[in-house]
Amino acid sequence: MVFRLNELAELVGAQLHGDASAEVSKVSTLQDADQGSISFLTNSKYRKYLKATSATAVILGEENLQDCPVNALVCDNPHLAYAQISAYMQPKPEPLTGRHETAWVADGAVVDVTAWIGPNVVIEDDATIGPNVHIGPGCVVEAGVTIGADSKLMANVTLCHDITLGERVLIHPGAVIGSDGFGLANDDGVWVKVPQLGSVLIGNDVEIGANTTIDRGALRDTVIANGVKLDNLIQIAHNVEIGENTAIAACTGIAGSTRIGKNSTIGGGVVVVGHLEFADSVHISADTLVTRSLKEPGYYSGNLPAAPNKEWRKTIAHIRRLDEMMHRLKELEKKLASQTDNDIDDA
Repeated sequence: MVFRLNELAELVGAQLHGDASAEVSKVSTLQDADQGSISFLTNSKYRKYLKATSATAVILGEENLQDCPVNALVCDNPHLAYAQISAYMQPKPEPLTGRHETAWVADGAVVDVTAWIGPNVVIEDDATIGPNVHIGPGCVVEAGVTIGADSKLMANVTLCHDITLGERVLIHPGAVIGSDGFGLANDDGVWVKVPQLGSVLIGNDVEIGANTTIDRGALRDTVIANGVKLDNLIQIAHNVEIGENTAIAACTGIAGSTRIGKNSTIGGGVVVVGHLEFADSVHISADTLVTRSLKEPGYYSGNLPAAPNKEWRKTIAHIRRLDEMMHRLKELEKKLASQTDNDIDDA
């Protein structure tokens, strides 16, 4: 499909500089773009490609307009405009309805006539599948699950018993929602399983990445609020609560009963220990280890950035000697104070 620049500018509320009748049919990076492409500049690291781009148009901020050699769509949030235009330009396939002949649907399940049940899907008793839901191949929807309207499960997603998904939820391949939390009691050296009796509540407009796992609660429910975005390979333990519009990057692990506020961001590879509480608008850098509650909004980091190995080893050696150095410093302060007192008495 072909789109005129004035149409795209109106879509995102951008100021159009250049030929309003110019047409584009695809989205490309600045360095790969050719005629018919619309590109974007959202990261200053890629500004070096702007002057040489062959794109028909570029989405960018006012501060970069003077360096743009082609048509420009200028807006306050180029990243958002790029996302909106890219989605608008993608062809929308006709939604499927009905069920594949290899799907197994229990007699006690309630499936809306507008839903699609793909190949080799299993849907158990008392499951409720809402309007326009798409369930991809190989998914398992266990007993008592509720899936809200317009939600989409990609291939091989498992929804364990009695969990609830809101509307417009998108779950990528391999995710498991509602598996047992890691609850164990120790009986004289032998681990005894603690029954996990809670559920998982997923709000509206949530996205859950590939192979991410969300455990059911032990007694209370695990709660993922509206608008939360979870990357791939995240582990969320039992009774965790994640507030609205929080985004969490890949390979993060959140231990049980931690509460994370709304409008927060957590970088990749973060480890959060259990029973903590985060305020709203908390932002955590990648690879941070969080061992205490974060009660104030702001940016938190707890890692050492990469450095040459010799420099890193020297830094670690100094860190390990900090306690010894503190003791020596205190002794020196005492001696200095004592010497000062003696000098005053002598005077």
